[in-house]
Amino acid sequence: MAEKNTCKLCGQKPAIFSSRLGYCASCIRSRFDQVWPEIEAYHFESRKVFGLPLKPPRDPEGKVCALCFHACRIPEGGYGYCGARRVSGGKLVGGNPAGAGVSYYYDPLPTNCVADWFCPGGTGRGYPKYARVDGPERGYVNLAVFYQACNFNCLFCQNWTFKRQTFSGDRMSAADLAQAAHARTACICYFGGDPTPQLPHALATSRLALARAEKAGRRLRICWETNGAMQEAWLKPLAASCLENGGIIKFDLKTFSEEMHLALCGVSNSQTLKNFAALAARFGERPEVPLLTASTLMVPGYVDLEEIHGLARFIASLNPDIPYSLLAFYPQFYLPDLPVTSRDFALAARKTAQEAGVKNVNIGNVHLLH
Repeated sequence: MAEKNTCKLCGQKPAIFSSRLGYCASCIRSRFDQVWPEIEAYHFESRKVFGLPLKPPRDPEGKVCALCFHACRIPEGGYGYCGARRVSGGKLVGGNPAGAGVSYYYDPLPTNCVADWFCPGGTGRGYPKYARVDGPERGYVNLAVFYQACNFNCLFCQNWTFKRQTFSGDRMSAADLAQAAHARTACICYFGGDPTPQLPHALATSRLALARAEKAGRRLRICWETNGAMQEAWLKPLAASCLENGGIIKFDLKTFSEEMHLALCGVSNSQTLKNFAALAARFGERPEVPLLTASTLMVPGYVDLEEIHGLARFIASLNPDIPYSLLAFYPQFYLPDLPVTSRDFALAARKTAQEAGVKNVNIGNVHLLH
């Protein structure tokens, strides 16, 4: 039997290693077929606890969900992989304008947002067209909208407690949520979980809130924080919701290698990378405020410099001016045996990203670094 801190396959003792996951980064990338069955079983374990489907349903008679890349075929009475979409009476329900599993709070600006180091709310960038003041929008708030479902299964999820509300949480209509954007609301940011499984609800909320703000003569930005794995047809309305108002689309690029992404997140990253490239092609449409940004959580031992280099090279190949945030990790959920990201690694990761060609690299969650 392998020692606790030893990779089960190669027998090595990496400096940083999760005995819960059982395998080192090198074996995950190079010998994936051998490690996947056991890692997949760990993902299944993490989903059974919350009653979530273990895999995207593929019922030949099921209704097809057209929101994300899973394209679940959901049987009558069943749920999609995300847990938000279900079939009742032969119809897909959940995440529509009539109701979604969602909560919200008011976050005073400037805030700890992935984009606060360059966005209008944190800096006044784009004033007066996109920002209310020439500088940080102190005295205003961000309406932070948290969608309680996700189409990924990240073992390191920093907000995993939402899974407790995926089935049992309160439902709110888009009309009611839009009313929450009051006179001091400068921006709305959809995150989670992930907004993708409930995109129709979020887009409807945006339309209603923007119409109310326009009628009152107020500026209102729409922002998105997402894993980016929606079906490609949704990219156009996503961009349209924020392009004219100074909002930003924030993609969480978790890893570069598909093998590592499967190991950590349970699903492929192919759609995320494809969608990011498609939106990057529109980056120049609004030069005052970047339309698109990327972030990566630096999961010790797994989202290593090899992953950071691959992602940064990918971003730079699309447009080196796309802002990139490297976020410090805190041990959570099914990877509790990993340490907090070290300051030395964060600095090395930033240097790696810059050397790969990304011009604007920021380190976020610096309060966590040790």
